[in-house]
Amino acid sequence: MKKQFPFTIQNATGETIMLHGIKNEAGGEKLYAENYVEPKAGSPMHVHKLQDECFIVVKGTIGYQIAGEEEQFATCGETVLFKRGVPHKFWNAGDDILHCSAWVQPANTFAYFIDKVFDAQNKAGSKQPQLFDAVYLLTKYGAEYDILDIPWPVKKFIFPIVYVTGKLMGRYKHFDDAPAAVKA
Repeated sequence: MKKQFPFTIQNATGETIMLHGIKNEAGGEKLYAENYVEPKAGSPMHVHKLQDECFIVVKGTIGYQIAGEEEQFATCGETVLFKRGVPHKFWNAGDDILHCSAWVQPANTFAYFIDKVFDAQNKAGSKQPQLFDAVYLLTKYGAEYDILDIPWPVKKFIFPIVYVTGKLMGRYKHFDDAPAAVKA
């Protein structure tokens, strides 16, 4: 069942995202959100191949890193913009909850994707999402998103086997409402 905006998602590792809605703007649909991140929690190194992602720090300190660069930090009132195609990660670098307002543009499948990634993490009870769900999501939406912490041989050789096995076992029925993947 497709969720209606606004809605809130949480994962087992200390992240909460309030997805407020999508507005049509120059550059395409923009998804507006807020995130709350527990100390030391955050994302793995990942890339949005087709979307820009922006965080404006409301409270706390965000640590972030662009692949191959030094760690950086931003505090209240500062903006962190990750341009499409640029691998990055972020985390709460403080001792209190990090609160940011955020947006992703174009929205494409981001709300669905992140909701299901959080569901998969909750199933596994860890930062590592449940295997079949992770493989499904990264296979179906591979033109939009990638997790760089997963070694390429695993993605190239293991993922296809897991994907087909999951299909044969009927492990993807809960993705029947999945939106079509965006072509790069």
